[in-house]
Amino acid sequence: MIILTTLAAIAPTFDVEAASRAYLDTLSGAARAKSDAYFEGGYWMLLWSALVGVLSYLVMLRLGWSAKWRDLAERITRRRFLQAMLFAVPFVFIGALLTAPWEIYAGFVREKHYGLMNQSFGGWLGEQAIVLAVNALIMAVLIGIVFALIRWSPRRWWLWSAGAVTLLLAFIVMIQPVYISPLLNKYTPMAAGPLRDQILGMAHANHIPADNVYVFDASKQSKRVSANVSGLGPTIRISLNDNLLNRSTPAGVKAVMGHEMGHYVLDHIQWMIAQFALLLVGVMFALWWSVPRLIARHGARWGVSGPADLAAVPVYFLMVSLIMLVATPITNTLIRRHEIQADNFGLDAAREPDGFAQSAMQLSEYRKIEPGRVEEALFFDHPSGSNRVHRAMAWKAAHLTDLPVDQRGVVRPLPPPLNASIIPPSARAAPAPASNVQR
Repeated sequence: MIILTTLAAIAPTFDVEAASRAYLDTLSGAARAKSDAYFEGGYWMLLWSALVGVLSYLVMLRLGWSAKWRDLAERITRRRFLQAMLFAVPFVFIGALLTAPWEIYAGFVREKHYGLMNQSFGGWLGEQAIVLAVNALIMAVLIGIVFALIRWSPRRWWLWSAGAVTLLLAFIVMIQPVYISPLLNKYTPMAAGPLRDQILGMAHANHIPADNVYVFDASKQSKRVSANVSGLGPTIRISLNDNLLNRSTPAGVKAVMGHEMGHYVLDHIQWMIAQFALLLVGVMFALWWSVPRLIARHGARWGVSGPADLAAVPVYFLMVSLIMLVATPITNTLIRRHEIQADNFGLDAAREPDGFAQSAMQLSEYRKIEPGRVEEALFFDHPSGSNRVHRAMAWKAAHLTDLPVDQRGVVRPLPPPLNASIIPPSARAAPAPASNVQR
């Protein structure tokens, strides 16, 4: 009777708004201004990135490079699929050279300026070379498939191409955890201990077929915290980065892992592939309609004879850049809805509302924490920090009497990092300053 009376007295005293504000106010002053400036600058980065891409494709067309690459591929082989794959090589690598100044600014200089980059320029450049090589291989297969379909079905290629590209995407998602991600980071099994057992316990409770947790050395690249349950079928892998372990409490780690497991349990990978397929149908149809008209008007100057001409590849990508820029609010909304669902799942699975709020504050160090509604709808592919913290505190209020006594208060400051002993030696890194740890 005494315990029940005490719980009844505690429950009404929890103020969701006050608890949320206590967390939100831990990011203030210069740190908050820096976070807002970084994220708001990203709005313009979307536009400039698209325009830089469009400009690079126009250079390829106006200078006749695209037509020369086609001619070279045709001289080397008569097999059209191989011609398309050969065309992709100069298209990707010269395209990378054309956009290199912008990519260096956007991917290295700007990240360094905001304290989000740990790598030297040489280290960053080396990893970009690896990414470029992987992209070249994927692009060669993509161009080969799509142009084969254009020749095979001039009136319906847009529909068949949407399906083919979707299958290629699903294949990449399946092999990425095992064959692509390890090209950039070292993955090692997480050291045995209570936290690892709790993560696997959550996984098994939610029927996730994983018997190991992997730690990857993201601290060599940046200070962002991150984790994922990636792959499809036999390649399913639970991973978290060393920044998350170095900076977060066990409650924070479990909260993040509960969120990531939500993506798996709720079939978000499959749903995103399906939704991307529908978006692709629209994009491919727009290309089917617009590209022939552009070629009819400018093709003679560009050396492009028609939609099935390999020299038209930059025309297709030019239009894709513009279409995807306009579609950004749509793609952001699709992703953001899945993120909210995963948040709610993670709160139920981990039952760590304060850990979740602390993680949301860590992520808010590079995402604007309190945007307007329209701003969040247009530019955020994840819920804002204020949105996430408020939902965590609302969940806590609804489950207050179910939580242990030591979890019923509000923890205002961010707790100290975990003991480094839970991190494998190969994945250890010094704890980063609170103002710079990002995801």
